[in-house]
Amino acid sequence: MRRTVRPVLALCAVSLSLAVAGCGSSAAPAATSAAGAPAAAGGSLAGQSLTVYSGQHQQTVQVLVKDFESRTGVKVQLRSGDEAELANQILQEGKASPADVFYAENPPALTNLEERGLLAPVDTKTLQAVSASDSSARSDWVGVSARTAAFVFNTDRMSASSAPTSVRDLAGAAWKGKLGIAPSETDFAPIITRMIASDGQAAAKTWLEGLKANAKVYNSNEDLVAAVNRGEVAGGVIDHYYWYRLRDEQGAGKVHSALHYFTPGDPGALVDVSGAAVLSASKHQSAAQAWLTYLTSTPAQTIIATSQSYEYPLAAGVQNTKVSQPLAQVGTVASPGELGDGKQALQLLQDAGLL
Repeated sequence: MRRTVRPVLALCAVSLSLAVAGCGSSAAPAATSAAGAPAAAGGSLAGQSLTVYSGQHQQTVQVLVKDFESRTGVKVQLRSGDEAELANQILQEGKASPADVFYAENPPALTNLEERGLLAPVDTKTLQAVSASDSSARSDWVGVSARTAAFVFNTDRMSASSAPTSVRDLAGAAWKGKLGIAPSETDFAPIITRMIASDGQAAAKTWLEGLKANAKVYNSNEDLVAAVNRGEVAGGVIDHYYWYRLRDEQGAGKVHSALHYFTPGDPGALVDVSGAAVLSASKHQSAAQAWLTYLTSTPAQTIIATSQSYEYPLAAGVQNTKVSQPLAQVGTVASPGELGDGKQALQLLQDAGLL
């Protein structure tokens, strides 16, 4: 269940001179079932079509699409890929984009489109399905699920008691030759953004330079977690679900690694949300809004909670029991505004020679 590496560079390299689409008004909300999901096939949506650009976990999204189609009668064209590349494509396509919905893994990709006026307001009832802090302050996209940054360590090389309490520790001399990082992953940039906010830009750059001196660089989090598991490096920073996927792929008897969470309040104790938005230029506004309503409904959130994406659902009343730690115990949810568009983090990665 490998995923294509998502280069953080692609999104932020887009020229600011690209033409942008005007912001349109959202269509009237589609009818919904008692569970909050769009009404069953045969309703007003039946026969409509929808194109979704998705940077989220392809296997899970395919299950969501199939369920949505059966409930609504809407035919979904799914384009899965790197979220940065897809956002870049939308920027280039402008009003001519065939995309009706953008489903992203991290807020910066959505913020980039939002700031260019390419997103339509989300239906109010859909926004109310999750905490307001998990969605756009401008109401242009809605939070769907969450994941947390974590430290994965090789259990043959170190114990949980010697794992770092702060992500700052990893720039210290004690980690030289023992650390692995995947700086080109878009999951890595939000940690840098939080480091900038807490410690300042100069300190964040120094921290990155320390990581470069200490670490072996990997192309993806999949490669990194596998390297830790076989003892090539002692540990590294990943999103939590990569370890669960490795456990599934390798089998419990071949797992020589474990997860450790940074102290709450630390820049590395980051809970990041995935979100979805309707494109303002979409010609299928009703179906697009219905997709967002569906993603935040109990049926869709249950699919997410029980899937092999190992993410945390955001709607009230749905829990992921497949992960060892409840969401409230693993870190602090980063507000979309706090993470911004990720450009400062990108610049520091480039300045430090990690991209």
